[in-house]
Amino acid sequence: MVARAPVVVLACGNPSRGDDALGPLLLERLHAWLLTAGLGRRHELIGDCQWQIEHALDLAGRELALFIDAGDMTPAPFVLQQVQASGFVGPGSHALSPAALLSVLARISSDPPPAAFVLAVRGECFELGAAPGSRALAHAEAAFALLQELCAAASAAHWQALVQRHAPRPAGAVC
Repeated sequence: MVARAPVVVLACGNPSRGDDALGPLLLERLHAWLLTAGLGRRHELIGDCQWQIEHALDLAGRELALFIDAGDMTPAPFVLQQVQASGFVGPGSHALSPAALLSVLARISSDPPPAAFVLAVRGECFELGAAPGSRALAHAEAAFALLQELCAAASAAHWQALVQRHAPRPAGAVC
């Protein structure tokens, strides 16, 4: 049996729905960067229009998992959060959340789940047939810089530190 890459990156989005294309666009760009940086063997990249119950199998045997998606209510330019298993998963379910996928993994595997994180990139227009907007692409550019940092130093401790560094600040907070 071939060993799995320790890090899996799962991006979802529909390239035909405007800013919903941000996940697939970032995944494509990340693939090229990982190859250039010599990090391709440590990462497996998986893209789909939505996360489905079968994607729980992609999490098995990993150290880290990163989910990338566009969000219309996400603070700009992006939010990085750690995620834990939770959520009900009924039969025939699809379009699952990362937390629900981790719950499925817990049901089907005795192995510990990977440390899992979500990178939600701010999108604004999700209309069928629209191209990604200029503001969404600027948000994706900022998110790509973070993706490079995440993948260059892929450890749960480093990713947790980045979650803290990129946590939204309360209104009126002084840096």
